[in-house]
Amino acid sequence: MGMTIAEKILAHKAGLKSATAGDLVTVDVDTVVLFDNNFMPSIWQEINKIEHPERIIVVFDHRVPAATQQSAAAHVTGRNFVKKFGIKRFHDSGANQGICHQLVADHGYALPGTILLCSDSHTCSAGVFNCVARGVGGPDVVYAAIKGQTWFRIGETIRYELEGKLPTAVTMKDAFLQISGKYGDHATLNVEYGGSGMAGLSISARKTLTTMSAELSAEFATFEPDDVMLEWVRKRNPASFEAAYPDKDAKYKEIRKVDLSSLDPLVALPDSVIENSRPVAEAAGTLIDQAFVGSCANGTLEDLTLVAQVLEGHQVASGVRFIVTPGSQNIYREAARLGIISKLVDAGAVVTPATCGACGGGHMGLLGPNETCITATTRNFKGRMGDPSARIYMGSPATVAASAIRGVITDPREFLH
Repeated sequence: MGMTIAEKILAHKAGLKSATAGDLVTVDVDTVVLFDNNFMPSIWQEINKIEHPERIIVVFDHRVPAATQQSAAAHVTGRNFVKKFGIKRFHDSGANQGICHQLVADHGYALPGTILLCSDSHTCSAGVFNCVARGVGGPDVVYAAIKGQTWFRIGETIRYELEGKLPTAVTMKDAFLQISGKYGDHATLNVEYGGSGMAGLSISARKTLTTMSAELSAEFATFEPDDVMLEWVRKRNPASFEAAYPDKDAKYKEIRKVDLSSLDPLVALPDSVIENSRPVAEAAGTLIDQAFVGSCANGTLEDLTLVAQVLEGHQVASGVRFIVTPGSQNIYREAARLGIISKLVDAGAVVTPATCGACGGGHMGLLGPNETCITATTRNFKGRMGDPSARIYMGSPATVAASAIRGVITDPREFLH
C-alpha cells in the first residue's frame, strides 16, 4: 500500500520500509528549535549534554525586546546556553531577530523530507517545505534537543486539492477560514496540500495555510513538493535533502477539493475559528478599537505589501489603533527599502519590531476591557490578545487594513478591485 507524505517521512526517519496510520514510531529528529519561552526561569532545567548541537536553532521571539524581568532573564539563560554548546544558528534581538517560524522560512532551515520540532504550537508552519514539523511539549522538545529523537503515533491524512486562482482581495487566510468553517477540527489527523492551484501560490501564501493548520488541531500539515518550493530552499540552504512525494496509491481518510477561484473574503467571529467563519458582509459595520497584522501566519513581505496597497491614499480612522508587526527583521528591512514601512506609518499605522508580540498577548498591543479587535494573526479565543472581555475577529490582512480605514469591519473589495 502506498504512503502519504507524512507516512513516508516518518517511516524513513524511523528506519522502516513503510508506515501507516495507527503505527507508533520512534524517529530521528533533524532540527530542534528552542525559543525564549523555553528558557523562562519558572521552567528551565539546566542541560549538561547535547548529542547534536548542529541540529539546534535558538530564537528569541515571543517577548522581544524583553517585555518583563522574567523574559529578560530567559534571554540571559538562552545566551549562556548558546555559548555553552556552541550553537551557531542563534537569533537574538537585533538584525537577525524574528518569529521562529518565519526565520525557518527566511533561512531555509526546514529541509524537505526531514523532521523539525519546536514547542510552539504553530511549528506545522514549516510543513510548507515538505517536512514533518510539529509543536510538542516542553519536556519533549528538550528530550529531542538532548537525544535527537522523538516518537509519534501516525494519524490518518486528509488531502486538500487546491484548484483555481484566488480572486482580487482574497488571500489564503480566507482559504483557511473556509476550510475551518466548513470542516471543523482535524484532531489526530494530518493534512496534506497539493493540486493544480499550488502553481499560482507564493511560498508566503502557502505558509499561511500550513501555519493556520495548527488551528485545525492537525498533527502535521505538509505540502507536496514543486519547483517553486525546492528552489526557495536551495537558494537558502546548501545542505542536501530528499523531497517526499505522496504515492499514487496513498490511502487518505478523505480527499477534499478547495476551489480558490470561488472564495470570498471571510471573517471568523470572536472566540473560535472552528465552524465560526462568515462572509465579511455579516460582520461589516462592527466598530473596532484595534486592527492588527502580523504573526507567523501573516507577517510576510507579501502581507505588508498588500496592507500598503489597501491603505494607499487613505488614513487610519480616528480612534483606531492599527498595529503592524513584520515576521522578521529581514522582512522589516526589505519593506523599508521598498518604501512600504513609510506608507504604513504615513497612513497612521504603528510598525513594531519583529516579534510574536500582541498575537499571543505578550506585549506591544494588548487589548483592554470590552475592546474589539480585528486581527490577521493565528488565534481569536477569549483572552488570547489581552483582556478576556475583548472581542477578537479574524480576517485577512486586506480585510484588517480596510477595517482600519473605515473604523468598522469592512470588505476589502471596497479598496482592491
